[in-house]
Amino acid sequence: MKEDAALLPVEEARARTLALVRSLPPEWVRLEDALGRALAQDVRAQRTLPPWDNSAMDGFAVRSADLTGPLPVRLQVKETIYAGRTPREEVRPGTCARIMTGAPLPAGADAVVMRERTRLAPEADTVEILEAVGPGNFIRPRGEDAREGEVLLPQGTPLGIPELGLVVAQGMLTVPVPRRPRVAILSTGDELCRADAPAEGQIVDANAPALSLAVLRAGGVPSVLGIARDTLEDVYQHLAAAEGYDLVLTSAGMSVGEHDFVREALEKLGVERDFWRVAIKPGKPLAVGRKGAAVYIGLPGNPTSSLVTFELFVRPALRRMLGHTDVEPPRVSGRLEGELRKPEGLAHYVRVTAAWRDGELWARPLSTQTSGALRSAASATHLLHFPRSSSRLATGDKVELLPLSWGA
Repeated sequence: MKEDAALLPVEEARARTLALVRSLPPEWVRLEDALGRALAQDVRAQRTLPPWDNSAMDGFAVRSADLTGPLPVRLQVKETIYAGRTPREEVRPGTCARIMTGAPLPAGADAVVMRERTRLAPEADTVEILEAVGPGNFIRPRGEDAREGEVLLPQGTPLGIPELGLVVAQGMLTVPVPRRPRVAILSTGDELCRADAPAEGQIVDANAPALSLAVLRAGGVPSVLGIARDTLEDVYQHLAAAEGYDLVLTSAGMSVGEHDFVREALEKLGVERDFWRVAIKPGKPLAVGRKGAAVYIGLPGNPTSSLVTFELFVRPALRRMLGHTDVEPPRVSGRLEGELRKPEGLAHYVRVTAAWRDGELWARPLSTQTSGALRSAASATHLLHFPRSSSRLATGDKVELLPLSWGA
């Protein structure tokens, strides 16, 4: 407990990590490249949308004042207005215009009656209106979506599909966003080999490929630096090759074993360490530091530990680099299905599968929570936060769940 009390709480460790990170310089990119990033500056509307009042329904453009008497009211149909066409006639007392969705509202009309509330009259070019409507009924007013010159999307807005749809509707084909973070990834350990060069007595390095995919999904540009052997010089040489990257991730070598040289190599390289070790399981031997503008994060060597700490610390840092202001891991409420026990002192992040039942999200812990096997993460949909100060959670207890980004 004394050792655990000295460890950094998860929330403080994440805050200190994010304090080292800044949004990256902007670049103008095509819309398909901007998806998932955030705006680097305000985007102003270049045109008013819609450019005129238009109909929200197929129906009849009317003067609402004509509908104040007994119903039904018979009106003469002066013209039919299709979307993309300009009205030719003004709607005068006793008249109306047949109108289609999206078509400009003709002069004189102040409302639209939907077609289902009308019927054809016996006389030619005449319609019976079956309900009274007020001004503005089923009309999309000019400038409802945007007005020329106003801030359409402020700096920091996450660019999803609706936001980019707004941009392209303005005739813009590029937007200013922070450039994608360049991320170097280094695995360490004499026991590791590449998948295409298996060796007796060694295991295939899964960390670097998995982290590379996680970086890619989070919006970064990954580069794998290879595998450093368990010597100070080899680790140092590999890390020296990471100059010029925005973020450097290492896996393994951060603990206190006699072959753990990453911390020493980082110090030799001139990386100023901000903290080391967090009150968390899995992932306690986490280290974070900075050299110049580059941030270095030393992740644990166990595959699932590295993925869990990526979710909690690396992904938020990448989101900040990409210009997002809301970078904290998302959280949802749920209930536990089963029972969990642990000693107090460390916050546990338990891999669970969660499913909706009776209007609530129920989380069932995976049968194994070992951090040394990726299979223990393969079916997880969420991380369940088992607080540092708690020792037991029972079936039905309310729990905090973090949706995982690593799933399909």
